[in-house]
Amino acid sequence: MGRTFLYILLLIALPAAAQIYKYTDANGNTAYSNQPPDGVQAQPVELPPLNRVEPQAPSAPQSSSAQAPQPPRNPYEILELTGLPTDEAVRANNGTFTVNVLIKPRLQPPHQLRLVLDDVPYGQPSNVPVLQLVNIDRGEHRLAVQVIDGQTVIQQSPPAAFTVQRVHTP
Repeated sequence: MGRTFLYILLLIALPAAAQIYKYTDANGNTAYSNQPPDGVQAQPVELPPLNRVEPQAPSAPQSSSAQAPQPPRNPYEILELTGLPTDEAVRANNGTFTVNVLIKPRLQPPHQLRLVLDDVPYGQPSNVPVLQLVNIDRGEHRLAVQVIDGQTVIQQSPPAAFTVQRVHTP
């Protein structure tokens, strides 16, 4: 049983084009390798072809009406950030500022809002549509807001590009 399991494990682990060799080791045990050992009589093992599953083309709908499937509808008609200047930098000497979330209809429990700064979740989720960013580095950033339910993202706003300008005093 152990040798058969080892043989099967070797077949699975090696790439499709690899050659397997069977030989008897110094202790008299049957062994398998992808390289024939030096000074030992090794026999190539013929491997069966690998199983392959071809992707299936989607079948046409069975109904007589040729309607295209509707994409899932977002629960919120409007979800966007407001309060970020688009043609000038955010002036925040300490890198702290707030943004507003425009959401319609109103946020439904248990949903919460979470910021995504430079494609990484930022801060604690909140049910208040005014969110604060703290100590953001100067330079260009991307910011979006997500509606989440626990760890599941329900919907995300389009990302907004903005620049933070910070003045450092000595």
